[in-house]
Amino acid sequence: MLALIAFLEGCTVSINSQINSQFERKFSSEPDENMIVERIYRAVMEQRLAPNTKLSEASLCETFNVGRMHVRRALLLLSSQGIIDLHSNRGAYVACPDKSEAHDVFAARTLIEPPLVRQLAQEPSEVSLALLTEHIALEDAARAQNERTEIIRLSGEFHTKLAQATGNKFISRMMRELVTRTSLIVGLFGSSENASCPDDEHTKILEAIKLRDPKQAEKLLISHLTHIQSGLDMEVRKQPQDDLATILGVVRQT
Repeated sequence: MLALIAFLEGCTVSINSQINSQFERKFSSEPDENMIVERIYRAVMEQRLAPNTKLSEASLCETFNVGRMHVRRALLLLSSQGIIDLHSNRGAYVACPDKSEAHDVFAARTLIEPPLVRQLAQEPSEVSLALLTEHIALEDAARAQNERTEIIRLSGEFHTKLAQATGNKFISRMMRELVTRTSLIVGLFGSSENASCPDDEHTKILEAIKLRDPKQAEKLLISHLTHIQSGLDMEVRKQPQDDLATILGVVRQT
């Protein structure tokens, strides 16, 4: 009798183990909406995903090997962040800023970022300096390896790191959206030479912060934003793409 009970218990443990294993494999191999959001956001930041590119539910389901509910939730999250536009009866498209919006985005950044960097330079904390120094090191490494997409992404993220260094989550959220819109604007109206920020401008801004020189940090930041904006050609618009699997770096499962 004891032997039978032991046998049955062993079977139960084995079955539960198999069920848990299958459950873990299913959900660890299936991307959730947050991963889909991050993959699309990264493609936008790296300017691999052009403005006005159609993000059809069917294509995204195939690309990420997920059901429509995952895709729909991801699209809603992306829309709330201003990364895509949802159109009734037409579907989802990567946001496509026009000339007026491009002007408004840079006007907003000019109002927000100079005071932000001035505040950082007044009393920079060790944590914020470490955060920014580490990021500059990543930029330098990407340039040394000539990793173009990484250079572009990190160039934009420097500005979100500045906001993050303030410790104000609302400013951080606002800057993430503004930097994303700027990436779309540069991807739409910028040349390949102006896709990323100039090599040493971020380093100079950080040096001014380290030296606790608010005026110089603010001056450099304003000059930096002007430099980015001056590299745009509002008469040239890049065409959208359609091979989402290649753009998003996902291998379709067969």
